Amino acid sequence: MSEQLRSKAYFDKRASEEMSRHLKEANRSVSENLAYACRILAMTGQEAGLAGQITARSDKPNAYWTLRFGLGFDEATADDFVEVDQDLNTITGEGMANPATRFHLWVYQARPDVQSIIHTHSPWATTLATARQPLVVAQMDMAPLYDDCAFLGEWPGVPIADQEGVIISGALGNKKAIILAHHGYLTAGNSVQEATYLSVYLERAARLQVRAQAFGPLTPVDAKLAREAHDYLLKRSIVNATFDYWARQTTRYPGLK
Repeated sequence: MSEQLRSKAYFDKRASEEMSRHLKEANRSVSENLAYACRILAMTGQEAGLAGQITARSDKPNAYWTLRFGLGFDEATADDFVEVDQDLNTITGEGMANPATRFHLWVYQARPDVQSIIHTHSPWATTLATARQPLVVAQMDMAPLYDDCAFLGEWPGVPIADQEGVIISGALGNKKAIILAHHGYLTAGNSVQEATYLSVYLERAARLQVRAQAFGPLTPVDAKLAREAHDYLLKRSIVNATFDYWARQTTRYPGLK
């Protein structure tokens, strides 16, 4: 072995090339990805009655796909999604959208890069929201959210009108996630897979933060290393392979049909 140490950039490039060859993306429709995403959220304990929401941008302007209102995440199938317009009128499928998804429209309008949004009142992220605490990235698994998780310190109320969308989309800015004080969280991904990946890791990060604070103040990870980890862990191949693994898990999870 050469005594000369190769740079991290060398290994990053090599890993990326190998992942592109060996980690093949599953061929699924948007509705299939959304159904798996719902079941992943259920499997990871993120349901809260009908309060959770998931959407994906439609090919039609100012429209999106969402789970029809009245169903829980654990019940979702690919046939349970409806396409709605900018006034939440159903244009494809049967049923209605959750009225509280109206603020998603404002995020999509402000962020052309966002293709999918997840919002839940999950136990651990909502604990941070209840305590009005922003996320502190203090461990490697939190790194996908480093400098990418905003914080809204005031609750604008149940987001069924336009003003809440203006406030939430403005607070989110150009980031991929946000903790909503007194409320829950939101993730905004460039795919259904990324939004789901961020949701699972945000809930895990919140759990770590709440538990670790019992031992004293948290020490944030080094900024340079956190940025490196952020970019590495959000590689498309890693995100999609992780999503596919979780999707396979849902088929074996006893709590799901």
